This record gives sequence, structure tokens and C-alpha cells, in this order.
Amino acid sequence: MASTYTITTNDETTANFNFSRLAQSRADSTNEIVGESALLQSLLQQVGLVAPTDSTVLILGETGTGKELIAREIHRLSNRSSRPFIRVNCAAIPPSLIASELFGHERGAFTGALQRRQGRFEAANGGTIFLDEIGELPMETQITLLRVIQEREFERVGSSQPISVDVRIIAATNRDLEAAVADRTFRSDMFYRLNVFPIYVPALRERLEDIPLLVEHLIERFAKRVGKAFRTIKMNTIEILQAYAWPGNIRELQNVIERSVILAEGDVFSVDEGWVKRELRRPRTTAPLVNSIAEREREMIEVALSESGGRISGPSGAAAKLGIPRQTLDSKIASLQINKLLFKSRRNGTLAMPQVNTEGLNVE
Repeated sequence: MASTYTITTNDETTANFNFSRLAQSRADSTNEIVGESALLQSLLQQVGLVAPTDSTVLILGETGTGKELIAREIHRLSNRSSRPFIRVNCAAIPPSLIASELFGHERGAFTGALQRRQGRFEAANGGTIFLDEIGELPMETQITLLRVIQEREFERVGSSQPISVDVRIIAATNRDLEAAVADRTFRSDMFYRLNVFPIYVPALRERLEDIPLLVEHLIERFAKRVGKAFRTIKMNTIEILQAYAWPGNIRELQNVIERSVILAEGDVFSVDEGWVKRELRRPRTTAPLVNSIAEREREMIEVALSESGGRISGPSGAAAKLGIPRQTLDSKIASLQINKLLFKSRRNGTLAMPQVNTEGLNVE
């Protein structure tokens, strides 16, 4: 049952605050994807559109943003939901073993191969395989995987017998793959095969309004594990958490909440400000300060777009000039309502004007 917590404000007055609106409004969905922000709702709308298809999905976002949860939600909503969901952490498997892990091996294929072993692709047959940290795959493995993506066919290590599989491929990375392609550390043909339906998972600092719901959800989870119950949450706790930059995103928030639950005495939940104080975001106390920061960001982005001829990605793109990931720059352009089409390269001395509605997010 959804809990209603009381927030204790600084002047000791209290107010009832029901954090569990999401659980009520989305009772038919997973309880792990929590939030009501516009960014998250847009993300979930994309998930709902692509899930019923068999299209390859590339999930992009920083470490700790919940990319695996999005992959599992796509599988849950797909026609393959009753079949296996197999996760592979490409960064955690030694390069010498990754081919065997993905495609299996025959007995005697290499030293220590004492029996035939089924690979992850065979295990995922009929279902979904989730290739996490795809950007860390060695180049030689990318070549083999490219064939699997194209033909849904492979051979076990030590065998020449082709094996056909019916799998839906979802990949995820926190790397800028377009920059990796430019640096020749990731194959361009592999990138274009994966980049059928890209989904960007926003960082926690981009959806601070979701923090109260996330806090409630995590308090309930960890309090239940240790047999505790909380009646109130101090108002300044939410303010502290919303002021922090969260470089580790939701994974870091989980750690802070779990630690707080373990150390809490009584039924009042709070967070030690010292745990997050060192990296507090700039205070948002006055509108002029907010406007000044936004204007400065706009100026820097527009200069970079002008110098790059409107190009976002690549070694000469605006993202590289600013030293930030392409996905972050796209998010900034959308939030600042910058029309990047106005910065397209000049031809014959004339600026190429956009031919689309310039309201909202413009895409190339």
C-alpha cells in the first residue's frame, strides 16, 4: 500500500505529503522506474513505442542512471516478455573470454574447455539480450557481433557449424559512441547497426523534481529490509538532496538513502548533510542568478554551434568543442530552446535557413 509521509518543516509545522502518486497512476508498470518529470515521461513514452517492435535499441546515459531498468522495461512490454532476458556486462568479461561468453564454445576449443558450453546468445534465443557497456567491446569481437546483428547467426568458438538465433538486441553505454567512431575505437558499421532506436536516459540532476518520489520509494525498500518504519521526513532533507549534483546519479542516491536508513534512530528520516555537502550545486536562490547562468550557457553553446556549422557530434562538432557528451549538449539545447538549424554551415555566403517548426526540440 502506498505510504503517506509527513514532512517536518524548519519551523516545526507539519504537512501531509503523499509521495506515492506514481504508484497510483502507474500501478500496472514496474515499481523500479520512479518519477513524474517531463523528461522521464517522454522517455517512458519512447519505451512504450519501441517495446512491441523487434527493433534494436541503443540506450545512452551516464553511469547510474538506470539504463538496465529501461532495458528490462522494454523487454517486459514486448511480445518476448515470457522468454529469457539475458544481461551481458561487456566491460566485466576479459577480452580473451568474451567470444566464448557470447557465442559459446566446443569441447577442446581452447585450454580448459572441458565440455561444450552454450553462449549468452543461445541462452537468449526467443527473448532479449542486453549488451551493457557495449562501448567496451574489443574491435575483433565487434566484427563477430556485427554478423550476429545482421544475420542472427554465429558459430561457437572451435566450431564451423552456424547456429541461428531469434533474439532482440538492446545495447547500452555511457560512452559517446560517435566520438569513439571518430577516434577509431568503435566500428562505424557496428554503431549504425546498433543506433536504430536510440534512447537517452537523463541524469538525476536533470530531473531533480523526481527526487521526492525516489526518496520515498527507496526509504520504503530499505526500511523494510532492516525492519524499520518512518513517520516523518524533514523538509531540509529534500532540499539538501535536490541541491546536490549527484555525479553517481540514482545509484549514488540509493547508497545515501540506504546508509541513512541504517543509521536512523526513531521514526524521523533525515540525511547527514556532510555526505553531500562537498559537491552541492550552486544555490538557486534568486531568478537573476538562474538567468545569468542560463544566458552564459546559451552564449557558449551558440558560439560552439557557430564554429562547428551547426554540427553536434564528431571531432569538430560543438560537443567536442565544449568538452561534453553529445547527449548532454542535446539536452541543453532543448532546455534552452536553441534552434541549432540556424547555425548550419553557410553555402555561397547564405545561411541555410531551417524548414521546420522551430518550437521545442529540433533534431538534425
